[in-house]
Amino acid sequence: MARPKVTVVGAGNVGGTAAQRLVEKNICDVVLVDIVPGVPQGKALDLLQAGPVYRYSSTIVGTNGYEETAGSSVAIITSGVPRKPGMTRDDLLSTNAKIVAGVVKELVARSPNVILVLVTNPLDAMTYVAHKLSGLPKQRVMGMAGVLDSARLRTFIAMELGVDAPDVQAMVLGGHGDTMVPLLAHTTVNGKPLADRLSKDRWEVLVKRTREGGAEIVNLLKSGSAFYAPSAAVVEMVEAILSDQHKVLPCAVRCDGEYGINGLFVGVPARLGKGGVEAIVEMALTAEEKSALAASAAAVKELCAAVDRLLPG
Repeated sequence: MARPKVTVVGAGNVGGTAAQRLVEKNICDVVLVDIVPGVPQGKALDLLQAGPVYRYSSTIVGTNGYEETAGSSVAIITSGVPRKPGMTRDDLLSTNAKIVAGVVKELVARSPNVILVLVTNPLDAMTYVAHKLSGLPKQRVMGMAGVLDSARLRTFIAMELGVDAPDVQAMVLGGHGDTMVPLLAHTTVNGKPLADRLSKDRWEVLVKRTREGGAEIVNLLKSGSAFYAPSAAVVEMVEAILSDQHKVLPCAVRCDGEYGINGLFVGVPARLGKGGVEAIVEMALTAEEKSALAASAAAVKELCAAVDRLLPG
């Protein structure tokens, strides 16, 4: 039986590493797309040559066009520019919205049944753009942020308590960045409530570090940004879809009444399977968490309104 095809748009650090993780899982064939001549082709050839050593038979093709993407089951969109000194928020929004719009048009024309997973920032707004311009049902458009933010929080909790990170379970909702909403009551270590082992003050310290997780890595690298954890996070989502796992992960998906949010893509727990978003899972939130999630949604709404002004139609 033929493997499903996954397209990764953007062969930079996040896209290239996502492609590597996908072929190593041996669950799909991959098309790596980038506008820079030679880069996706070179990375694809390098990854093919690792197959005999790492024992995978997935194929990977690098291209500067979109013909090879036809028939993709899933497409990961990482293309876009980071915010540069002197660039306003509207500049970043406008530039990346135009890039995402162009990519989405090319993908959907060749793969009308594709599921889109956005990684480009500002994440929630770019997911909104992809849905608006693709014409795809909301179940087949989502953004990656919550899995990454949850992984960062789990890592910092594990470091704080001296436990194994996979033994920590956490859920982070809301937007990616300052408005994220970590759920203390739903955070556990080996199945036991974290609140039993960690003071509220230390929790706040770890949450702050999680909110600033991307900036901390940027400051350490001096040039570039995180890509190992972001690529791992998006591949977890794609694997849940391809393998029809019905796995609940925090993703930026369209809410239509859930959590009191309407018509916006916001980070909430979503059950992922072969059709994309199977359901939004509504968790019990404290009054403080509800308020924080509403504030996060309001910030996303403002970004989406700015996108509509910058990219009408």
